Amino acid sequence: MNTPKLPTLFLVFILSVAALSGCGTVESAAQEDCTSIGWVIGSPGYEQCFKARVYERNLDYSRPLGDKPSPSLL
Repeated sequence: MNTPKLPTLFLVFILSVAALSGCGTVESAAQEDCTSIGWVIGSPGYEQCFKARVYERNLDYSRPLGDKPSPSLL
């Protein structure tokens, strides 16, 4: 019995790439924030905006002080 493995693997690959492409980085989100309000990439104001937004987003995604990660049950 000859099963078509290549098209199935290709479909899985395409779906995984599509799922991961929605996940941006903190830096790309900060860049989008600063350019959306009118800063031009490379200007001194943009650099300050970018650094501030990266810092804010890192704070948003960090764990609270004293919070210990719990082991996964999976």
